[in-house]
Amino acid sequence: MHHFDRIDGALHAEGVSLEALAEAVGTPAYVYSSATLTRHYGLLRAALDQHAGALGEGLIAFAVKANSNLSVLATLAQLGCGADTVSEGEIRRALAAGIPAGRIIFSGVGKSDAELAFAVETGVRQINVESGAELDRLIAVAADRHAAPAIAIRVNPKIGAGGHARITTGGATDKFGVPIEEAYDLYARASASPHLTPVGLACHIGSQITTLEPMETAFRTLREMTETLRAQGHSVTRLDLGGGLGVPYHGQTDLPSIADYAAMCARVLDGLDVEAAFEPGRLLAANAGVLLSRVIQVNERADGRRFLVLDAGMNDLMRPALYDAFHDLVPVRLREGEPAPYDLVGPICESTDVFARERMLPPIQAGDLVAFMSAGAYGAVLSSEYNSRPLVPEVLVNGDQVAVVRPRPSYAEMWAREPKADWL
Repeated sequence: MHHFDRIDGALHAEGVSLEALAEAVGTPAYVYSSATLTRHYGLLRAALDQHAGALGEGLIAFAVKANSNLSVLATLAQLGCGADTVSEGEIRRALAAGIPAGRIIFSGVGKSDAELAFAVETGVRQINVESGAELDRLIAVAADRHAAPAIAIRVNPKIGAGGHARITTGGATDKFGVPIEEAYDLYARASASPHLTPVGLACHIGSQITTLEPMETAFRTLREMTETLRAQGHSVTRLDLGGGLGVPYHGQTDLPSIADYAAMCARVLDGLDVEAAFEPGRLLAANAGVLLSRVIQVNERADGRRFLVLDAGMNDLMRPALYDAFHDLVPVRLREGEPAPYDLVGPICESTDVFARERMLPPIQAGDLVAFMSAGAYGAVLSSEYNSRPLVPEVLVNGDQVAVVRPRPSYAEMWAREPKADWL
């Protein structure tokens, strides 16, 4: 569910007209709904709380990579949300947004020594270690600081899942985590070091997963590993179950519910006496945002093909070009008439700047406003200034309140970031 609905015929974000927003900030622009972020967090929080006996606190650590806007993070922080981070920059963003270090998880397959040092000095909740080489480097970093940070070993269970091959992360050939057989050795090495405090295991098998079965299989693997490690004399008190639960980009109604997901996790972990952590990103943010765009023109060819040329391009919303992602396109104000097929394209000088082919839409004309739905996750964070196009502004709505939470830079501001060489 989201809070983008029609009022007097025009699409609104909560109580704010998207037509009025377009006049105020221009297009393209990302628009986020505070009410949707709050609702989605509340649904997950309530579902996990129903199973506190099996899941413990059930820390929700929002995947900052999905939407790193400081105001979005601050909205979630006020609700008690933690953060799943994959860089020093994301840790700093989470802290700046008001998320305590003790609720920040540091993941990622390529953490530098400097990033590990920052995480240790900051005192994050835990560092998810993804290789033997990283374990050795972290021991050295922690020893230099006379510290013993909490760590989890990220396991690659050889179970890949997700909405596209490019967003699976738990398959045997994926770069993330360590194979099961290696994880036992790394846990033992970590336990033997006075400079680490191993607390548990972690896994994340993919994104936009539309069935519970692969996640349940992965979580049962973590349970079995926990029991084996304890039998070997090791302490295991936490399991990081990652994220990945899918959202209805296509309007699907057969996706697993949040309640069913929480119940499955509880069923798998029942009696294990661990604190579970969850790393949703898309689940909380996707349907909380839209990309507002204006039609530049409609190119009609003699063969009947219609190109709907938008002022938003692949540099603004990369997901369709990256992994053929689907985003519903909705006119902000509907015109009467029969639907017709359109190719949805942007202004970028690339043949991959295509959002969809032969999408059935009601009549649309040059100057009309349209909104890409479910664009609150992996939208603005992946945007760029390719073709020297300014970054898209981000707007946060709260009821009838509006805040521009990332302004569109001027061309002068863009050039100011690139001082010319002294000899030019």
